[in-house]
Amino acid sequence: MNNLSIRRFSSAALLNGLKSMIALLLLVFSGMHPALAQDQTITGTVVETDGTPLPGVTVALKGTTRGANTDATGSYRIVAPANGVLVFSFVGKKPLEISIGNKTVVNAKLEDDSKSLQEVVVTGYGTQRRKDLTGSIASISAEDFQKGNIVAPEQLIAGKLAGVSITPPSGQPGGGSQIRIRGGSSLNASNDPLVVIDNVPVDNSNVSGAANALSLINPNDIETMTVLKDASAAAIYGSRAANGVILITTKRGQSGAPRVSLSLQGSVSQISKKLPVLTGDQYRALLNDNSAEANFANADQRKLLGTENTDWQDQIYRTSFSSDNNVSVSGSAKNMPYRVSYGYSTQNGILKTSNFQRNSVSLNLSPRLLNNNLRIDLNAKGSIISNRFADQGAIGAAVSFDPTKPVLSGNNNFAGKYEWLDPTTGRPNTQATRNPLGLLYDKEDRNNVNRFIGNAQFDYKIPVVPGLRANLNLALDLSSTKGTIFVPTYAAAGYGRGFGRPGITGDLNNTGGTNNQYSQTRDNKTLEFYLNYARDLTAIRSRFDLTGGYSYQDFIRDTPTYPDNLANGQQLNPAGVPGYTQYTLLGFFGRLNYTLNEKYVLTATLRRDGTSRFGPDARWGWFPSVGASWSIKDESFLRNSKTISALKLRLGYGVTGQQDISNLTNDYSYLPRYTISDPTAQYQFGNTFVRTLRAEGYDANLKWEETQSINAAIDYALFNGRISGSLDFYEKKTKDLLAVVPVPAGSNLTNQILTNVGNLQNRGVEFLINTTPIQREGLSLDVGFNITYNENKITNLSRVPDPNNPGILVGGIEGGTGNTIQIQSVGYPTNSFYVNQQVYNSAGKPIEGVYVDLNNDGQININDRYRYQSANPKTFMGLTSQLTAGRFTAGFVLRSNLGNYVYNNVRSNKGTYQSLVNSLGFLSNGSTNLLDTRFRNQQFFSDYYVENASFLRMDNLTFGYNLGRAGIVRNLRLNATIQNVFVITKYTGLDPEIAGGIDNNFYPRPRTASLGINLDF
Repeated sequence: MNNLSIRRFSSAALLNGLKSMIALLLLVFSGMHPALAQDQTITGTVVETDGTPLPGVTVALKGTTRGANTDATGSYRIVAPANGVLVFSFVGKKPLEISIGNKTVVNAKLEDDSKSLQEVVVTGYGTQRRKDLTGSIASISAEDFQKGNIVAPEQLIAGKLAGVSITPPSGQPGGGSQIRIRGGSSLNASNDPLVVIDNVPVDNSNVSGAANALSLINPNDIETMTVLKDASAAAIYGSRAANGVILITTKRGQSGAPRVSLSLQGSVSQISKKLPVLTGDQYRALLNDNSAEANFANADQRKLLGTENTDWQDQIYRTSFSSDNNVSVSGSAKNMPYRVSYGYSTQNGILKTSNFQRNSVSLNLSPRLLNNNLRIDLNAKGSIISNRFADQGAIGAAVSFDPTKPVLSGNNNFAGKYEWLDPTTGRPNTQATRNPLGLLYDKEDRNNVNRFIGNAQFDYKIPVVPGLRANLNLALDLSSTKGTIFVPTYAAAGYGRGFGRPGITGDLNNTGGTNNQYSQTRDNKTLEFYLNYARDLTAIRSRFDLTGGYSYQDFIRDTPTYPDNLANGQQLNPAGVPGYTQYTLLGFFGRLNYTLNEKYVLTATLRRDGTSRFGPDARWGWFPSVGASWSIKDESFLRNSKTISALKLRLGYGVTGQQDISNLTNDYSYLPRYTISDPTAQYQFGNTFVRTLRAEGYDANLKWEETQSINAAIDYALFNGRISGSLDFYEKKTKDLLAVVPVPAGSNLTNQILTNVGNLQNRGVEFLINTTPIQREGLSLDVGFNITYNENKITNLSRVPDPNNPGILVGGIEGGTGNTIQIQSVGYPTNSFYVNQQVYNSAGKPIEGVYVDLNNDGQININDRYRYQSANPKTFMGLTSQLTAGRFTAGFVLRSNLGNYVYNNVRSNKGTYQSLVNSLGFLSNGSTNLLDTRFRNQQFFSDYYVENASFLRMDNLTFGYNLGRAGIVRNLRLNATIQNVFVITKYTGLDPEIAGGIDNNFYPRPRTASLGINLDF
């Protein structure tokens, strides 16, 4: 598998696939003849199997939004064409489809079958009846996904599921969200859930140029997303399931004639908020203020003032336009359903020069062979992503650059843009802030990512043993990325190049820009085999479902290096040391589902996993789980209840593992090894400098991080399903944390080491309720609400308690050197802020440099810092609504976080008088916050800058109208969406929702309006 022709693919494959698809579309269109039918009034009654009328049954015209409901006598009336199909659905009954066939009276009889409990749910290695679930599993289908200009699939479910927190990406085009399921379970290992796409567990580590494992999947190809939240549900994946599992099932072909779907969407985005900074007039007034309080600028600094009023944020941001276009053809050829799709998405960022483009192709074939005993699912998904990354340093530069200076200098140097120059040499001042537009336009950071995910799954029903199935899954996940960073010679000084560097000569236009390359390839292989045996034993009212199997996964990452090239063609440094790493996972698993009397269910799972990342004595781990459920509704005392439609109790316990350490060198952290020294640490032999081999620190006893999870829950449905939901209580305890901790000097070969140390706990409550308050002919309203409370705490962080060690300092900030603002310490949440307690005057203003002396030693230092709040929200909520009125639909998604705090690094670094001036020959702008505090110097560790960032955000507001049939178009739908509609918060920065909790150089999330059209043929 090391042949590059196997591990890489080119755009030619996608182009050939597109040509074939267009040809198929033309063939399909050429054979279409519109069949028009006149509407007529259809009446009828709906009854139970014993003839009892059923009120409240939904009667819908298939393929449209047209519908009605039965009245108290079970009667209904609907207008429909003669060639239409009526769909009857009711909670607790099997859905029924009846063709009208020129009849004016259509009666229906519905059989018992609780839909909410009987539907099949995708789980690990197979499916289960929802009624038999004992674990905490949430599933959402395409019709309920978020709408709009959505590039990353995880955004489809933001705010939709209890216990699932999705922090959306910044405004960076193609950005990926942070996903947390019931809180993070680790400190330094991954906190991301395992993602399984069409039964292929993908590598969580990032591909260079791609935001996450999901960013290479076209959201329009996804049919369902299922989240396994607790260990009872997720332990079947054992070694990679500590943070939950997201199962993605893509759309499949259906039996019947070919059907073509086309969707076109255009979007426009604008910045929704700018950072408050001083205007040119305010800036001049401050520097010229001679009052005792503000007299901080000298005469030489005042001479540097200009006459402009430049809003540099207006200069770097733009109104951007994006589009998303998708076409798919699905149907069946004899016994082989198929679906093929192509998608093209381009997203222009509101920060100038940023752009994301994705071409994607998806193919699914599902042939049935051997008298339908053999089902084969062939899935292939390919994508090509092209990025241009804007230099996000321009965001900070727009805050800092002198607002009294013009955008253009009036001469041709530096492409005409104004730059701070050294007055003695006339060359750029390398200490000064760069022109923000220069940072954007004088650097081309381009990247291309190719990815292919494909698998062949064989599911064989063994005829000689009824109920026995054999399943084989073979999968490949191949990716390659290549990028170039180009800085022209005239802009080299702004990026630390040229001007006095040995060997580089010339004038302002020959200063040694860069033209560097980087690349990476990944080769992930999966082989899984399992047997499943299911049997109903009616004599004892029991059902057995047994699964046992084997899993093999291999991950190869290859990172070659390239010479450090100059823009003029010179080579500055030779290529460095390439990186190549490989690790392998093996697993054996088994699961038993036992159902008694359709009321009591027991699920037991056991998985044995091994990883090459640990030594022989610690390589293998056991991951068991057990779950049970009781359908209380099926007991005699509730069976005939008209109020309670469903009531089930669930209990679960399990253990899951973690070994997912993203750093390449951590694949071998248990081994003694040597690494190449940094270029700054070379040994001199005469006139030659040689990079040396350095011994690395290691822990030979590195082992699995394990998370124990307990879950207790109630599922409910009331009033024939008009109200339904669940209430879950959970606790997760992680032990043997994989953490990078400081070590005493001389005790190892490094000052920090990856080891197993400490414990972490998450406990919380989830509540979900879905309601249909309005349901009548032509009008329905669905409302869903979920809320999650999660309490996160570190319970241990050392093998030997040290009262003098406050914890592990984390959370680097801009300003100073090596400053951190967060800490990991026992008894507190992860990423707690570690700050000094600010003292305020009688007017409520912070007093500069005055803090509470917490240890009463008469000095203010690090020992007086305390843990104050955390970046983790304690509560997060989602509210969704969908209104259908005839052919018109409208909906919204609201999300809220409570108890999350953010450190405003923009204010702490740029909100002082001294941040405006310096002795280096240039001026800087600052935050208007200095007008409130009147701080002369930075107060980085003041808790004044830790702000409550609780918020209420309307994520999505959408409208739609179904035009129905129009000529050869079987169904035509129009839609309009507004995203990031509003945010209500007390936070003073750009956005209160920042993963990690430190606000600095944050790419703003835009407000986006989209218009789209969907056509089905």
